[in-house]
Amino acid sequence: MSLQLSRRKFLKKAAAAVTLPYLVPASALGLDGNVAPSERINVATIGMGSRGPNHISMLSSLKQAQLTTICDVRGDALKKRQEGYKKNGLNLKATKDFREIMADPSIDAVTIAAPENWHALMTIEAAKNGKDIYCEKALSLTVAEGRAMCDAVRRYGRILQAGTQQRSDSRFRQACELAMNGYLGKLEKVYVGVPSGRRILKLEPGEVPADINYDLWLGPAPFKPYRKNLCNYNWYFLTDYCAGWIQSWGVHHLDIGLWGAPEFLEGPIEVVGAAQFEPEGDADVSFGWQVKVKAKSGLMMEFHDNVSGLYKQGVRFIGDKGWVHVTRGGIKASDPAILSMVIKPSDKRLYVSKNHMENFLDCIKSRRDPVASVDACHASSTLSLVADIATRVKRKVKWDWQKEQFIGDEPANRMLSRTMRKPWHL
Repeated sequence: MSLQLSRRKFLKKAAAAVTLPYLVPASALGLDGNVAPSERINVATIGMGSRGPNHISMLSSLKQAQLTTICDVRGDALKKRQEGYKKNGLNLKATKDFREIMADPSIDAVTIAAPENWHALMTIEAAKNGKDIYCEKALSLTVAEGRAMCDAVRRYGRILQAGTQQRSDSRFRQACELAMNGYLGKLEKVYVGVPSGRRILKLEPGEVPADINYDLWLGPAPFKPYRKNLCNYNWYFLTDYCAGWIQSWGVHHLDIGLWGAPEFLEGPIEVVGAAQFEPEGDADVSFGWQVKVKAKSGLMMEFHDNVSGLYKQGVRFIGDKGWVHVTRGGIKASDPAILSMVIKPSDKRLYVSKNHMENFLDCIKSRRDPVASVDACHASSTLSLVADIATRVKRKVKWDWQKEQFIGDEPANRMLSRTMRKPWHL
């Protein structure tokens, strides 16, 4: 395979594709004197696309974290990040192979911002090596992988915070507590709406850039020839690496729907839905989906993208006495007085976190589960995948949470796991 792409052209494209958060406060350098270096948590970040540098920005504002290492299979992009941080006083090691991070006993925790097809393998390897984990959403590419992640985190006694950061936003917590404590009356329906994603027509074949370890970028995904602009963003809409935004964006608001209406998790559910699939082109994930979920109690959830949906984006809890709608940056209700109601001490209360990354670091020290635990994100990731499968089989399916299987539906059950490309395996 030829590797003749101009480094100059690649660097120009990489520079245009990312914005580097180079400003690093003194707290990341141990200059404020408040936390002794020996008491700080050594953290490495895997993935230097958009979310990895966001992790670094969050960590650099927290005194208890000591950033040590960054990782990305794209060598030029990795070097540019490393040099940019160095100009601002942050000296980080850099590696193209995440396994070097896992084998380093000086690293206490990792943050994972690689594509979804890598989440399970990296999380399990980190847990085996005694490292705590901050893992981006969705938790896993398949239900089977998510279950393996939960089992590994518990088996090795590790902390995992999922990147479903809305749990650290007081507005989402307020909406959930209003819904679950009867302030809306009897809960009748939950609406969940998220963005649909990008309908890619064609990714043109190309030569692998000389600095990219393409085999390691693919990892457990099937081998396919390299295509231009695959590794930067467009992988979101190819099922080899992600189930699309029904999963990767859907998990955010589905997580809130389950947080405020846990009865969806208390017994088997029925799921039925439809979606659009591109007749040609590279994008093979679902678009324009409309999915209905029925709990054992009869409570309904409607999950849709923002093209076909009734309420666009956000989560709306609807009771027989009113509704509350919450999304990033805003919360509203059928009656503004609902938002002024004070949750009683005797009511059901949810976990309080005001800073998602800080909560992760605090829990590393306390060994308490974080606000977005591995089990919680597995549940919302699973629901997104069950919804996707329902749109693909084009019939009503019944999901058993306890067995993590479809009831009496072997064709659907075969879609709960995938074979990994050798030598990778769970």
